[in-house]
Amino acid sequence: MTEPLLPSASRREFLRAGAGAAALAALAPRSLAADPDTTADVIRELIRFNDERIPALLASQERRSGHRWLGGQINDFGLHSATGTKALIVAYTCALCSEGGKHRGSAEVTEALRLAVEYLNRVQYEDGTVDFYATNFRSPPDVAFIVENLGPCYSVLKASGDPKLAAIADGIGRFIVKAADGLVTGGVHTPNHRWVVCCALAIAHSLFPNPRYLARVDQWLAENIDLDPDGQYTEKSTTVYSPIVDRALVVVARLLKRPELLEPVRRNLEMTLYYVHPDGEVVTEASRRQDRYQRGSMARYYYAYRHLAIIDGNGRFAAMTRQIEGGAPAQIAREAQELLQARRFEAARTLLEASLELISFLSEPEFRRPLPPSLPLPKDYSRLFSYSSLARVRRGDRSGTVLAGNTTLFSYRHRSAALESVRFATAFFGKGQFTGDMIEAREGGYIVRQSLEGPYFQPLTKEQIADGEHTKMAPNGTLANSGRALRARSNISKLEATVNVTEKDGRFRLEFLIEGTGEVPVAIELAFRHGGKLHGVDPLPGVTDGYLLRSGKGRYESGGDVIEFGPGRVEHTYTQVRGASPKWDGMSVYLTGLTPFRATLDIG
Repeated sequence: MTEPLLPSASRREFLRAGAGAAALAALAPRSLAADPDTTADVIRELIRFNDERIPALLASQERRSGHRWLGGQINDFGLHSATGTKALIVAYTCALCSEGGKHRGSAEVTEALRLAVEYLNRVQYEDGTVDFYATNFRSPPDVAFIVENLGPCYSVLKASGDPKLAAIADGIGRFIVKAADGLVTGGVHTPNHRWVVCCALAIAHSLFPNPRYLARVDQWLAENIDLDPDGQYTEKSTTVYSPIVDRALVVVARLLKRPELLEPVRRNLEMTLYYVHPDGEVVTEASRRQDRYQRGSMARYYYAYRHLAIIDGNGRFAAMTRQIEGGAPAQIAREAQELLQARRFEAARTLLEASLELISFLSEPEFRRPLPPSLPLPKDYSRLFSYSSLARVRRGDRSGTVLAGNTTLFSYRHRSAALESVRFATAFFGKGQFTGDMIEAREGGYIVRQSLEGPYFQPLTKEQIADGEHTKMAPNGTLANSGRALRARSNISKLEATVNVTEKDGRFRLEFLIEGTGEVPVAIELAFRHGGKLHGVDPLPGVTDGYLLRSGKGRYESGGDVIEFGPGRVEHTYTQVRGASPKWDGMSVYLTGLTPFRATLDIG
């Protein structure tokens, strides 16, 4: 069994899709970020936040007697949701078991919790799995995510001293055992699932010891952790799956006494310190998953940073933990409340899962230990992460990201002002969207290159026609690839594009050189985040939020912070060239020209 719990306050476990962690950044006032031990204050704030959510959560739950989904949470599309119901169970457990909470001992919340647990047991299949209606059915990984969060609830309820809550815990226990029995044979379909399954089995084994659970953990771990030399996991998902993996490995290391599993977590947390923008958001451009190009904070990393800060006495990890605790609570709390009241439950899930941090504090005494003194976080560096084809440069409140293997070539932040993407494309055979083949470090900066060819094809030979090659066409009506490979090529056009990125004092210069075939239209797009104001640009006719920088410098302002860019250049208005990525969802400023194309763009 797990250690007995101290009845004081809270911890966080994140939600399956990573949604839960994002809320923590909003919970603790900025005054909590100082070095004196503020754990009790953080816990009180988490309890308060969780308590405020309970009425709206109760409203999101199906509680009509006799309903086939009785006890479950209904999502935005009118479907019952095992994942959403798990979130209810965590929040209700925290509300009932947190000292000083206004719902502690509430009969209504106790009954709602009982119904939620009964619902989960009803929708669990005989093989232990559940459905995740967004995409996965009879899903072992999704039931593993649920066990990951329900294990601490079981422990907290059992230790509560309340017979009613202990009886509800028994229902959670039945769900966990059935799920774990299924995970012993069940499969996965993404890399992070392996470690979440190990986490769920470690939790199940700590509560209901079974050698089969340990054997399955060992079977997955024999594959070794998928960490590259930079310190990043395979999915490179900085706001969803990297923190999920970190948390899972911490749990396995803690419960199964395998401290060697903390080493990949340390390396990932250390690397991630260099992915942080001045405003606390994290770089997502290199992700291979759904968070690519999405805004996201460091909040999901809270569990791992806090644990490793305490275990290692790591002052930089402690500083990041405090930075996460120092988010702005009022805005996010208000946003979550509005979403819940509007019954937009799926949209609110990111914010609601703050209670998952609370269950961590409640269920893990070591999580409540004081943090070590903070050490300065890295704010002045230039680093290449070659395995992610990404370079990061930060100088105080300004930072830039250079990328290869990505349609985004460059992004830039000046505190709250965000140039989310610099991209360019040429109308070269419909395949001229620039995606650098590789990134190289050079004196004072980085170089990104791309080489393209545009061939034409000769007639097939008599022998090829006799073999039927002339009848092979691709589904889109072009020559089939196999046929093209056999045809002789001629009239070959070539295009070579190079971008040299240099930096001084947090200001960047991008030097574009595109040569080879002449008279090819070029369009550079600077995509700024919605919400700011642009100056010195002209509207682009027929394009919403599209602008031209004809000459001189432009300015983008947001929250009192400014990004200047230029000089401008407009030789044509063909901005959405054939083969280019669709316009960015933001305020896009364009510079245009024709090859051979040379241009210098200063950003800062």
